[in-house]
Amino acid sequence: MSALKIKKGTSRHSAYDLRDPNSDVIECHTLAVIVDNEAGVLARVIGLFSGRGYNIESLTVAEIDYTGHRSRITIVTRGTPAVIEQIIAQLGRIVPVHEVHDLTVEGPSVERELALFKVAGTGEKRVEALRLADIFRANVVDSTLGSFVFEITGTPEKIDAFAELMRPLGLVEVARTGVAALSRGASDI
Repeated sequence: MSALKIKKGTSRHSAYDLRDPNSDVIECHTLAVIVDNEAGVLARVIGLFSGRGYNIESLTVAEIDYTGHRSRITIVTRGTPAVIEQIIAQLGRIVPVHEVHDLTVEGPSVERELALFKVAGTGEKRVEALRLADIFRANVVDSTLGSFVFEITGTPEKIDAFAELMRPLGLVEVARTGVAALSRGASDI
């Protein structure tokens, strides 16, 4: 009889929380935080992380409801299950925060990031950079005789892989937007 292949974590469709809150395993979580769009809210949210020594790997913020003056902050952070639960609880206590969702455990989600890469090179390196960009579906958004600027959209892992391949070909500069994420299917966010 084969072992059950149950993914670590939980979902809103499961009655079981398979995560051990006392585990020392560091996990990466994507949090969606709906807040009032007013001055100082982002500073308060970021202050919560810095004041407790938590790291933010990615941060994106944009207004999502112009009439209700609400914004969505998407945060990617790492920590043990207990630390993640503590972050979520503390975010929920900040006054201008309306909702906090852990997209990592609430079910399937879509995560994308946009990045710009400046690659300088001539000859074979230039040709190879163009070939790899085509494979990764990166677009050339600027070109000079000595360099290209590529635009690529995808998962953070895809962008990391593209960066690793471009380094030996003359990668000069990188600009990344941070992760934007939404839960899949019908949701209440």
